[in-house]
Amino acid sequence: MSDAAAPSRRDWLLTDRPASPRQARLGQAYRTWLAFRANRLAMVGLAIITVLVLMAVLADLIAPFDPLRGGDLRTERLLPPSLTHLMGTDDQARDIFSRVVHGSRLTLLVVALVAIIATPIGLVIGTCAGYFGGWVDTVLMRVTDIFLAFPRLILALAFVAALGPGIENAVIAIAITSWPPYARLARAETLTIRDQDYIAAIRLQGASSLRIIWGHVVPLCLSSVIVRVTLDMAGIILTAAGLGFLGLGAQPPQPEWGAMIASGRRFLIDYWWVATMPGIAIFVVSLGFNLLGDGLRDVLDPKAAT
Repeated sequence: MSDAAAPSRRDWLLTDRPASPRQARLGQAYRTWLAFRANRLAMVGLAIITVLVLMAVLADLIAPFDPLRGGDLRTERLLPPSLTHLMGTDDQARDIFSRVVHGSRLTLLVVALVAIIATPIGLVIGTCAGYFGGWVDTVLMRVTDIFLAFPRLILALAFVAALGPGIENAVIAIAITSWPPYARLARAETLTIRDQDYIAAIRLQGASSLRIIWGHVVPLCLSSVIVRVTLDMAGIILTAAGLGFLGLGAQPPQPEWGAMIASGRRFLIDYWWVATMPGIAIFVVSLGFNLLGDGLRDVLDPKAAT
């Protein structure tokens, strides 16, 4: 029965004549997944991000040692990688593998919070500028240009210096510097949507500008913005690591990857693993987000369809 039922469900999802809006949505989602699954590099990126999420959720079970408490400084300090300490120990005799595992929580937290804060800001500013045009567009886009004129890390450094060091202020600073590209993209998408016939029909029916923007413009811009956000995740991670490296992000003894590299750079020649292991973690996770973003762009971008 299961072998016979599986093809029928597949045919139901892939039919060209859906019987309901629900069937149409599920069928479109299934086609998107099939196209995404055909991209092997995108699946590698998805696997990396899945491991990151599982590692963050199960950090207490995966990490064999306390990430904040060191061992005996006389016998366990700066030990090389071994079966007991898979990534070695640092200058405080703390297990680096445990700190990298728990550091994934901070990395995932920063990425999620920045996406939650910056994406709505960029969508609202971009869609309003593109829909209303005129002086609204001019003012909002000139403000966006001011933010885009500065390198992201430099601008984030300025905000963190004003707000004070700490992971919370680092998240705020990165979010403030991350929204302009999303606003530009949302504006460009809105400019192609606002003059469409169905928007004019909705306007003639008496729908308010707020309802048109929120109910019809934003959903059409969302896929492109999601792709851009996913591609920007690597940059967000590197910016957070850069702030941590400079001592303006997460503060010791928190196991933040950038701060771990900063504390291990003094031992890079003789004890390479102290700074190299968190560096590898940053590289792998950044690569995963880039591969995932490329895959989503190929699937969700209608211009990429052949």
